[in-house]
Amino acid sequence: MSTIKDVARVAGVSIATVSRVANNGPKVGDKTRTRVLKVMADIGYTPNANARALVTQKSSTIGVVIPDLTDPFFASLANGVDQIARQHNMQLLLSTGLISAESELQAINVLIERRCDVIVLHSKKIANDDLLKLADKVPGLVLIDRYIEQISHRCIWLDNEEGGRIAARHLMSLEHRDVACISSKYQIDDPLMRLQGFSDELNSANLTIDDELIEYGEPNLQGGEIATQKILAKGKPFSAIFVYNDAMAIGAISTLEDNGFKVPSDISVIGFDDVLLSRYSRPKLTTLHYPIEKMAKKAAFLALQLSNKNVDIDSSSEYKYIPQLVKRESTVFKS
Repeated sequence: MSTIKDVARVAGVSIATVSRVANNGPKVGDKTRTRVLKVMADIGYTPNANARALVTQKSSTIGVVIPDLTDPFFASLANGVDQIARQHNMQLLLSTGLISAESELQAINVLIERRCDVIVLHSKKIANDDLLKLADKVPGLVLIDRYIEQISHRCIWLDNEEGGRIAARHLMSLEHRDVACISSKYQIDDPLMRLQGFSDELNSANLTIDDELIEYGEPNLQGGEIATQKILAKGKPFSAIFVYNDAMAIGAISTLEDNGFKVPSDISVIGFDDVLLSRYSRPKLTTLHYPIEKMAKKAAFLALQLSNKNVDIDSSSEYKYIPQLVKRESTVFKS
């Protein structure tokens, strides 16, 4: 394997000159730069990214921390960050947090150890105070799907409560009054806020959710199936279900159909997130569009700006997104 010393010897220049060329540094003439680059290509020398980071104190990576590699929602998040990384000739460095404070901190430390100073972080379990300390330590740290007032200019977040309100208004507009809810068993803000917004909007119309028609499960297909089975077992009437996310909603539809109910003629179902699968389910799923890929692009671009200390970022900025209702086939007027 060729080394920087080999390049210097063949090109007839100093190691420092080769280093400046490799890092696109100044004080190198065009002819010398061209000669050094040609030698690099001829002898197959590739600059070591870690060594370069040690010298420049900058890495050529954008780090992203997500809870789950298999979830389509988080795949979209990572894809959004990757698109920005590619536009800036950088590589994506992915780490998983598994929705636990310890795992999230470990994932962040993995990125920091690799001198990654541009990080898009999806964290649900790390305490606010610890995240504020991390923000001081990593200038290019941006939070996605989380809001902390002290660093609002580093937070890209969705108004989940308003999403719940939008879902409630949609079902009420279709004359549904007896509504069931399926939420995530994870003790994080998103499901709590979605359910709270949904409940508050019903209350504003003098409607309430029967506590027995609220169930919780794993935020996946099976979780939706099991939660729906539990609701059906109670024997209480309902004409629609508001579900925490699309995977659970599609699981709910499967269970309803297996038990002789037609969706949406018997029971309407509305999900949340608008992942790709929702467009191909049968019936196609009515849902709330969560612009996660757009938000991830914004987060990555903002993280790059923050890492460049010469860029002035407005510390009063807030980056809130509102989910949009996507009407498909799984909700209709109450029969």
